[in-house]
Amino acid sequence: MTAHQNGSISTEFSDFLLNCFVRSPSWQHWLSLPLSFLLLLALGANITLLITIWLETSLHEPMYYLLSLLSSLDTVVCLTVIPKVLAIFWFDLRSISFFACFFQMFIMNSFFAMESCTFMVMAYDRYVAICHPLRYPSIITNQFITKAAIFILSRSVFLTLPIPILSGRLHYCGRNVIENCICANMSVSRLSCNDITINRLYQFAGGWTLLGSDLLLIFLSYTFILRAVLRLKAQGAVAKALSTCGSHFILILFFSTILLVFVFTLVVEKKMSSDVPVLLNVLHHVIPAALNPIVYGVRTQEIKQVIQKLLKKGW
Repeated sequence: MTAHQNGSISTEFSDFLLNCFVRSPSWQHWLSLPLSFLLLLALGANITLLITIWLETSLHEPMYYLLSLLSSLDTVVCLTVIPKVLAIFWFDLRSISFFACFFQMFIMNSFFAMESCTFMVMAYDRYVAICHPLRYPSIITNQFITKAAIFILSRSVFLTLPIPILSGRLHYCGRNVIENCICANMSVSRLSCNDITINRLYQFAGGWTLLGSDLLLIFLSYTFILRAVLRLKAQGAVAKALSTCGSHFILILFFSTILLVFVFTLVVEKKMSSDVPVLLNVLHHVIPAALNPIVYGVRTQEIKQVIQKLLKKGW
């Protein structure tokens, strides 16, 4: 449709086109197979973990409820992003409707915020377990987990919902090709004819407020944990305490490292191919999701034993 605005003619569109790896088209060929493998691994591992925790009553404890929440978030993020990327790679299905694009944008932003907040609650759980073990059963209760889940959901949705709303209110004309594999906020907003300063500022402020505060609280929790662990004098107590936190700490490293590398590449994007941030953005939606349940399954003895028991029963 052609519309006149301020004396000029602009073309309005009903959908966007996702243009993956414009400068490195060969990446689509070699990336599709490992990406498919990571998707199947993420879905299989997370669903296995969820079923294991659901079927085994001995795992119906607050820590494992938080792990179930993390697995659920990972599963939704993978299914929201990666199948569309593979459809582009295999069938060149680059078109995506406005609604689907902004909905994907909302899911990505809100669920990553929920995942970050879940890590923060898990860090608090470990802090109470090690620094205040006698009070742990009275502090970390099922009621606490319910309240924490409501807080995680409401905080993340409330603070990230303006991102797709601000992008959706923009006027898109002239161009509808998104230079990305996914509907990232700034990749979409750049196509607008309007000023996007507010979008940039909210993305920056909201992102660092959510992720920055969570990482700070996680750092403080582990500082207190480390200080408490070093005071333990019982033989083997230090190793046991660190082991209980090891899995959680590795998951945080997966999540934050890829995120920080992605932010770094955006800062220095003029010195490298613009396809590199796109690649990291795609991988960030599947690598942590694939590794999180595996790390917990391998490092947590209780989960490993239950999975082995269920496999012997044939489920």
